[in-house]
Amino acid sequence: MAIRALSVYLGSEAARRIEREGWSADLFSLLLGASGGPKWFILARLDRLLFGDFLQRSERTLSVLGSSIGSWRHACLAMPDPLAALDALETAYLNQHYASKPTAAEVSAVSRDILRRVLGDGGAGVLANHPRVHTHIVTARGRGPAAASSSPLLATGMGVAGLGNAISRRLLSAQFQRVVFHSRDEANPGLALGDFATRYCRLRQDNVEAALHASGAIPFVLTGERDIAGAPPGQYWDGGIIDYHFDLGQYRGEGLMLYPHFSAAVVPGWFDKFLPWRHAAIHEIDKLVLLCPSPEFIADLPFGKIPDRSDFKRLPHAERVRYWEQCIARAGALAEEFAELLQGSDPLRGVTLLA
Repeated sequence: MAIRALSVYLGSEAARRIEREGWSADLFSLLLGASGGPKWFILARLDRLLFGDFLQRSERTLSVLGSSIGSWRHACLAMPDPLAALDALETAYLNQHYASKPTAAEVSAVSRDILRRVLGDGGAGVLANHPRVHTHIVTARGRGPAAASSSPLLATGMGVAGLGNAISRRLLSAQFQRVVFHSRDEANPGLALGDFATRYCRLRQDNVEAALHASGAIPFVLTGERDIAGAPPGQYWDGGIIDYHFDLGQYRGEGLMLYPHFSAAVVPGWFDKFLPWRHAAIHEIDKLVLLCPSPEFIADLPFGKIPDRSDFKRLPHAERVRYWEQCIARAGALAEEFAELLQGSDPLRGVTLLA
């Protein structure tokens, strides 16, 4: 029996609307993108279907909210040629190469080069002023010791943040402030984001690259961004520190929420990875449409897992690239199965209904 690659989870309201209206792009008002670094490769072919075809079938405004690699993927959607931008992201990210253990400055230099390849000439201005794709890029602005660029002081800040988060997620606000960079004059991120004192800053041509780089800047691994134009002064870090997979219970949109994700597990913030009781129950999210690889599909991949950052350390460059290319090729099955669902006569065929 063939392994089913794609798992589709529908909240109760999402199932009702899709059963009634079919798989229409007009149903969706929010596209969500999680942190995860190389994990995005398992979605690379599905993104091509979504960004190059399915989401282009609607003229309604679509809010996109992402942290880290989620925001990088979304930047491709806002480009004049989303498929060319996805190709640029895939090629540049796949072929990162470091002669030895790189410094944070070296990794950041490569990351900025990747983003420049995605944005190309004029892409920053297009993203900041796109008429339909309403971009929201999540960053974490350091406070206290976490505002240090890189030092033992930063390590202290991260340690304090982890301990505080174990007591209460809200205590993260002592070390980090959520800052959301958005296109258009007004922000509309889809999620309420009322759990922290969130700041909103307008995306402009001169700060798009910095906001995207900051959103994926893991402390100690990258340098982060200092004093981003048009935003409060300070040190900006990976948005996944606060919003790793996001708190889906904050959704307030009228339309459905489309969430291509790496698995059915949803962890609000990065520190919550180590706290099983913080892992969210997706069955409570009525308007959720979650697309992810099935557990059986993942188990059948080389090494029995999807790509992740540990591959940089445990695999030689050429072997890592081959492994990632194999995963990308195999992940084409996710796109094929979703295309079949879009074209089929039963819009709920094979989906999992959340109750």
